[in-house]
Amino acid sequence: MPLVLTALLIAFKGDGLSNATADETGTAEAPATTTPPTPSTPASVVPAEPEAAPFSVAWTEKDGLQVAAVLRDDAAKEKVVGEIQGLLDEGETFGDKLTVDAASGLANPSALVGVLQALRSAPGDVAVKYDGATITLSGDVADQATKATAARAAAKAVPGAVVANELRVPTAAKPPVSEACQTFESRLAQVTGQHKIVFLSGTAIVNERSRGSVARVAALLKSCATARVEVGGHTDNLGDPSTSLPLSQQRADAVKADLVRRGVPAERIISRGYGESEPVASNHTSAGRIANRRVEIRVL
Repeated sequence: MPLVLTALLIAFKGDGLSNATADETGTAEAPATTTPPTPSTPASVVPAEPEAAPFSVAWTEKDGLQVAAVLRDDAAKEKVVGEIQGLLDEGETFGDKLTVDAASGLANPSALVGVLQALRSAPGDVAVKYDGATITLSGDVADQATKATAARAAAKAVPGAVVANELRVPTAAKPPVSEACQTFESRLAQVTGQHKIVFLSGTAIVNERSRGSVARVAALLKSCATARVEVGGHTDNLGDPSTSLPLSQQRADAVKADLVRRGVPAERIISRGYGESEPVASNHTSAGRIANRRVEIRVL
């Protein structure tokens, strides 16, 4: 082969080997590729809920009804005026201080009328005031139901507002307690302590001396119409235990029936038998057994 041709062939093969080696070893630099930056997506902005403008409602004996509020449009104002006028008695008017503002008007103006409806029956002066954060209700209303209804209506007028329910409900005056009732319990203890109510053995019949004791207790009960008592029946231990409890109940029932016959309302008396479980004296003596055949009367 001629010398020049051999040199050219060697040079060609050297380039091919150099290129192959560079590809396999990764030492040859590949053309750089540039990825365009991804444009950032702006965060979505939620518009703030417009705040309701302050409002006030006052219903007083001196000035009648005064309403100051902002509504969103004339149609809402006209509707509210009509609803308020529907609450008034014939010949009554109201101080109309209603204005219009689409941005700050009440979202639920009918709820404002609902507050007025709840307070219409209030016996005294009442007021509702919203200062931009808190709705305050003040004045006197007839009952707890009216107070709760007014608070719910106020909360609907401005959702999310704090409701300070300062409406007052009159408390029912307790009737005065008579002196006879104040001393009833001590007088009962004294009477029953001095005048026992005891029974003939094995029966629900009070002995002769005890009949006057029942009459004294009846008179005492009629002196205080609100007093309620328990008549508790007891026995000695001479009978069969299985019959003691029924017998003690019969004794309690007998005394209750006698008190009712003497004019004491039955609903003021409870009768209950205790059997032989609560002796007040020893059952080993005749006197002790007589003492145990008894009823005791106590205040409930």
